[in-house]
Amino acid sequence: MYLFRVPYLIQSLFGQRQWKGDDLNCVYFTFDDGPDERSTQWLLDLLSKEKVPSTFFCVGSQIEKHPKLYNDIVSKGHAVGNHTYNHEKGNKTSTETYISSVNKTDALVNSHLFRPPYGRLTKDQSSSLKQEGKKIIMWTWNSQDYNQNVSPESIVRKATLIKGGDILLFHSNPKSAGKLKKCLPEVIRIIKEKNLKFKTLA
Repeated sequence: MYLFRVPYLIQSLFGQRQWKGDDLNCVYFTFDDGPDERSTQWLLDLLSKEKVPSTFFCVGSQIEKHPKLYNDIVSKGHAVGNHTYNHEKGNKTSTETYISSVNKTDALVNSHLFRPPYGRLTKDQSSSLKQEGKKIIMWTWNSQDYNQNVSPESIVRKATLIKGGDILLFHSNPKSAGKLKKCLPEVIRIIKEKNLKFKTLA
């Protein structure tokens, strides 16, 4: 069984991180790991067509590989956030190396928003990020689009659980590209049927 909604107990244990958006009439789409040549342009076209402003948590090394795609994200009015330079897992990385990775990406991404890859951070890393003025963004609904055991149809079914204020986690990377293209239009449709609006994180 895979959790799409993050249990409230987990959210309360890490209360210094932001799990939900402020507006309960809206949902907050977020896309991690890009820019990616297989999915980001398709994603930007869909979001423009559906009028869905979103927040992209970008990996520094990917920005350097695909600067035009990154500039397109920004020029289309989406918000951006820092997702480290090499997608490091916090609990497997020294604090010094981790913060250095974040700072290296700060030179490419002008944002105080930060999302830890895999949601993993040590206490020291979290404290250091807070001292640097970062807002640590998590999620309340996880699409599981990276999980090879979860079908696009399952993601669409679980989208009925989405509520106002939810921060939604999707990915713009090669592993998730095919699944994203199959499920995201339907997820957007379901959210619109719930009469919820769309907002970027700030």
